[in-house]
Amino acid sequence: MSSKNPEITFKYVFNYGYNPNYVNGAQGGFSPRGEMVVNFYLERQPLPNAISHEITPEGSIGRETDVDPKNLATSMVRFIDTGVIMSYENAKVFHAWMGEKLREFEELHKARTEFEKSKVGGQA
Repeated sequence: MSSKNPEITFKYVFNYGYNPNYVNGAQGGFSPRGEMVVNFYLERQPLPNAISHEITPEGSIGRETDVDPKNLATSMVRFIDTGVIMSYENAKVFHAWMGEKLREFEELHKARTEFEKSKVGGQA
């Protein structure tokens, strides 16, 4: 009689267009149906729609005279390319998984820092 527990293997299938995106923020909350909605964004300075410059007497581009939109210098863009929707139960599982990954990283970072502080750290 085998004492081995049952197991399952998950195979990962990637969409042909799979292309991970860098994000530096998220916005969201719960929908009226109780599903967690998370929209990931990349925060950056905006690009102008148009910039006008005067032309110098020599025919070259001179100083900037106008910019569209007018509030370009005081604006930021949060570009949203990806979002996810998950059940409350899956959000809890995701939260636990993310917490475990952060703990793993912190342990690795601590070990690396201690190694680098040791007398043999960083020596070839």
